[in-house]
Amino acid sequence: MEVAAVKVEAWLRGPLPGIPALLLPVAHALVQAKEDLRAATLDLTPAQLWERPGGAASVGFHLRHIRGSADRLLTYALGRSLSAEQVAALGEEREPVSSTASELLDDVDSGLDRVLAELRRTPGDRLLDARHVGRARLSSTVLGLLFHIAEHTQRHTGQVITTAKIVRADRAR
Repeated sequence: MEVAAVKVEAWLRGPLPGIPALLLPVAHALVQAKEDLRAATLDLTPAQLWERPGGAASVGFHLRHIRGSADRLLTYALGRSLSAEQVAALGEEREPVSSTASELLDDVDSGLDRVLAELRRTPGDRLLDARHVGRARLSSTVLGLLFHIAEHTQRHTGQVITTAKIVRADRAR
């Protein structure tokens, strides 16, 4: 009897090239999210991407939000304010677009790859530098924001996986 190969989760695969050790948990969470999102949604139709079973947020929203929130949080981590384009994009995340799952996933990958590239450029001695979030200028740090990108991405990834299963089951009936 042949045993199926078990895919090892990202956090158990060891260091990632160029990522500082203290930021590996962030990087591993983002790599895992990219893989999980692709596995959960690649076969969804454009209509399924925007279904809202039971009033839940759609898979399409979550994918757009993961990309957008990572971009906004990274902006704050870099010590910058949001641009008018970023603010406008926030308001548009719930609006259905005609993109395929593959196109939305490519956007997510691009956004998370940008975060991974920034992790490689983040010096360890800057992780506790103060940062401010939003118009209210709420207090955080570089590390707090980078960790929140990973945590927030994982939270929405779980919602995508669950919603995609519900959408598929609804179609199968």
